[in-house]
Amino acid sequence: MTRTTWVLVLLTAAVLALGLGGTAYAFHSGGVAECGGCHSMHSPKAGGSFLLIGVDASSTCLSCHQNAADTGPSSYHVSTAPGSLGAGQAPLQRGPGGDFGWLKKSYTFTVRGTTTTEDGATHGHNIVAADFGYVVDPVNVTSPGGTFPSSQLACNSCHDQHGQYRRRSDGTIGKDGGAIIASGSYATSTTPGYAEPPAAGTALGVYRLLAGAGYNKAPFTGVPAAKVPNTYNRTEATTQTRTAYGHATAGGHVAWGTWCATCHPSMHSGGNYVHPTDETLSGGVAANYNAYVKSGDMTGVAATAFTSLVPFIEGSSDYAALATHAKNDDTFLAGPTSSDRVSCVSCHRAHATGWEFGLRWNMEGEFMVYNSLYPGTDTTPTAPQFARGRLAAETQAAYYDRPVTKFANYQRVLCNKCHAKD
Repeated sequence: MTRTTWVLVLLTAAVLALGLGGTAYAFHSGGVAECGGCHSMHSPKAGGSFLLIGVDASSTCLSCHQNAADTGPSSYHVSTAPGSLGAGQAPLQRGPGGDFGWLKKSYTFTVRGTTTTEDGATHGHNIVAADFGYVVDPVNVTSPGGTFPSSQLACNSCHDQHGQYRRRSDGTIGKDGGAIIASGSYATSTTPGYAEPPAAGTALGVYRLLAGAGYNKAPFTGVPAAKVPNTYNRTEATTQTRTAYGHATAGGHVAWGTWCATCHPSMHSGGNYVHPTDETLSGGVAANYNAYVKSGDMTGVAATAFTSLVPFIEGSSDYAALATHAKNDDTFLAGPTSSDRVSCVSCHRAHATGWEFGLRWNMEGEFMVYNSLYPGTDTTPTAPQFARGRLAAETQAAYYDRPVTKFANYQRVLCNKCHAKD
């Protein structure tokens, strides 16, 4: 066993011994991690570079962020191992960003005599991680609506693997200005000296180690704001996981849509972009969101209106307030006001999903639920135009295991959560 392997084993053991298996405090801790966890001075991966333990950057990330023995959602994992992705098996991770495993799930189905294949590559961002079977996007040479080369897409295209970006005591973001003492991603922390906002002379890591201004992989102009519950990779069969997304455009911050537009700029210009992003909700849209329960049911109230399938951006960058909203126990389900916003993450997950284009729900058909069932090749009637080659259990997994009873017996797509046209 190599020294690097021992380092990884010991790190894993330390995490489990501390009882942190359901959270992600260890290793990165908001900033740069232990060098030996990713680099090996004397036995790096053959064919790779930068002395990495993987053949490429994303493979190095997945050496920790994919679990070889998957049994269900687990802590900081973002990819389901191939052995758990057989026919009829849905990816297992349920983090807010989604599971890259959906990129390996292709479906073939026949509707009205025409056979169609929905390639797994359409399900999200096609990171290149050769050690784990993730390959370059087979269709898009560059980012849709942009020029970022698909062959270079990796975890560290969006995340700063060295975690240099920090939120200082004055609320601004930069690469220096106080030591990073803890992650700033989570609702709470047990790190000594942790405070929100950080105390003078200290700093917190930015949300999810996201890259900001001056990054060497892509020309980001700032970092977006958010908080997540401490335990976030979990089934939503009983309660939802609420990521509290915030809006800020000063002091090194940037709006969520603007951050995404770094690689997808023409989605926001030149007539290619139609749906508003980073814009405040009108009073009517906020009212629709709060009243909408399911198709045909507009009896909802603002206090319980939130759904993680259609999150919105809060009109604030007050991290202390966002922390009180990041919940996984349904104790904060308040819907939006007209000062809150819609953005890319309202409809898409950042990694991958069970649906085309990384969407949070199936847009390739009018019904998400049909005849009181999740559509599947194993349901009656089959409704192949809605099942799209999936088993009903795979459809349910793509909705993070929600009971079908959360929806109407003929539930239409969730654009209606804001637009109420069903």
